[in-house]
Amino acid sequence: MKVTVTSSNIGGTIEAPASKSSMQRALAAALLHHGVTYIKNPGKSNDDLAALENIKRLGAVVSMEGNRMRIESRGIHPLEDLLDCGESGLGIRMFTPIAALSSKELTITGSGSLRTRPMNFFDEIFPQLGIRIESEQGRLPMVIQGPLQPRSIEVDGSLSSQFLTGLLMAFAASGASDVSIGVRDLKSKPYIDLTLSVMRAFGWEVENRDHREFHFTGKYTHQDTVNYQVEGDWSGAAFLLVAAALAGDTVITGLDPFSTQADKAVLTALQHAGVQMSIESDRIEVRKSALKAFHFDATECPDLFPPLVALAAFCAGTTSIEGANRLTHKESNRALTLQEEFGKMGVSIRLQDDLMLIDGVEKVTGAVTSSHHDHRIAMACAVAALRADRPVVIEGADAIGKSYPDFYDDMRSLGAKINA
Repeated sequence: MKVTVTSSNIGGTIEAPASKSSMQRALAAALLHHGVTYIKNPGKSNDDLAALENIKRLGAVVSMEGNRMRIESRGIHPLEDLLDCGESGLGIRMFTPIAALSSKELTITGSGSLRTRPMNFFDEIFPQLGIRIESEQGRLPMVIQGPLQPRSIEVDGSLSSQFLTGLLMAFAASGASDVSIGVRDLKSKPYIDLTLSVMRAFGWEVENRDHREFHFTGKYTHQDTVNYQVEGDWSGAAFLLVAAALAGDTVITGLDPFSTQADKAVLTALQHAGVQMSIESDRIEVRKSALKAFHFDATECPDLFPPLVALAAFCAGTTSIEGANRLTHKESNRALTLQEEFGKMGVSIRLQDDLMLIDGVEKVTGAVTSSHHDHRIAMACAVAALRADRPVVIEGADAIGKSYPDFYDDMRSLGAKINA
């Protein structure tokens, strides 16, 4: 799919999409919860839908009641021997340990770039937990057979916090007591805070010892029925916030300023860039602003790189963003992809070790760009195109379905000129 974006002014009010980070964790917790869960504001991204299919395959019964989702579960009871996580990195890393609570042999697979991402973590950790595993030299597909036996272990958290999310949920659901997971060099700590927040909502308690050790005491408060509200998504909303700063006064609703989501840090970056904002409990108003170069550390929130590059492209001076090494194993190698695609639009991006340097321009140049099948690259190019000297074409534009399928429609509702 191709879309063409023409320079536009935008304005109005838009609600942030549902957080797929929150939604997928809630689905996993609902599967592990023995009882009924009602999920309000359920997400509908491709990653959410893949997670939904997997909890059904693992034994959950799902239905819709009005605008809320009803999930009934009695824990892990696989109905099929295959789990397909699509292109969801969180899905594969979270559901694999959870599925290993079962004694049934299961095949875990995915598609797209997920098949090339390293999963050596499981090869190293699972044998320590009594789980048999076979993989393609640390790549998908994997064959696993539990049941998981919780023991005190130490894991490397430098590649992704998502592996730890799955272990935390699986250990808690197993009733683990007096065991700990030690973590070296944990990245994206806010995402673990989100995981722990979801777990608490379902009754599981884990002692967080400075993000270096997570201790299980077996404490669990059972609830027959759990009601969970999926948060608005700061990751997707970051593109709306940047678009407003570039192209017109806009109000974004549905975001929690006190959220544990890592990408809430976009507010700090916007402030450093001189963006005029008004932040309230239920709405954020952003005004088109004169922008200045800024420095921002995105090590804990690497998904902010694409929207912040779109922002930095129009900031006077050279913007520096730390954390570029976190971009290698995403849907694309995002550091190189951003450099290539924004280079087509006349924006110079330099990579120096862990640093990305972006030289601002007044207008980007119209060009034919590619998403590289990466949802965040497609959205970043579309946002930058709002201030291009001529139309920008985005090939592979349907990649947005992974996280924010309504992105183009939402942008059009604000006045953006986007033609499919």
